[in-house]
Amino acid sequence: MEEKYCFSIKDMNLFYGDFHALKNINMQIKKGEVTSFIGPSGCGKSTFIKSLNRMNDLIDNCKIKGKILFFGENIYKKYDVNLLRKRVGMVFQKPNPFPFSIYENLAFGAKTHGIKKKDALDFIIEESLKDVGLWKELKDRLKESALSLSGGQQQRLCIARTLAINPEVILMDEPTSALDPISTLKIEELITKLKKDYTIIIVTHNMQQAHRISEKCAFFLLGEMIELDSTQKIFSNPKNKKTKDYIEGRFG
Repeated sequence: MEEKYCFSIKDMNLFYGDFHALKNINMQIKKGEVTSFIGPSGCGKSTFIKSLNRMNDLIDNCKIKGKILFFGENIYKKYDVNLLRKRVGMVFQKPNPFPFSIYENLAFGAKTHGIKKKDALDFIIEESLKDVGLWKELKDRLKESALSLSGGQQQRLCIARTLAINPEVILMDEPTSALDPISTLKIEELITKLKKDYTIIIVTHNMQQAHRISEKCAFFLLGEMIELDSTQKIFSNPKNKKTKDYIEGRFG
């Protein structure tokens, strides 16, 4: 039987040295949906999303207890990290294109995973740029530096770079916070398009954005996951008073 949930998190606790950053997280993230994480700054949203493809491995003194199951397998027990990061891609808060050509940015991941033939790379790059709506803009500029693009184009390029390795899940850590309103709208439209083929998990400070693009929404506070429900219920009739206070702007 096909697994309904891509992630199942059980009794997860995360520590930075003696600091208890995430506390007793239990949740399931359904395959094929957009799930948003909301909450005030410093509440643990970004820390949590980075644990889903083990980006926190790069931080000294980070220790995780409990289980994070990806399609039933514990990613912290003998799981190939390179395979995990191929299956679970990451888009960061600020666009981070590599300091070389648009073509080489998009080819990087595919080459890393063994694709070397130019015809195959050309196909992957064209399809990835089409997926993010950049092919017409960039098809004649592939040899130019990726750093020459606007901020919104750079972020869509970074999403295309993630798509180029054919992930199953895309993690997005505040992907529009550094962008102007027009670029933000384009990214939101892109997320709505991509959710037909990918599971998307997004951290956002913008509650209107969470309301617009996600099916499920989780509210975090002081390292705890306070409530997870359909986005409609979270914003119209939350079960927890802390969630209600945050939604109505009484703190955070």
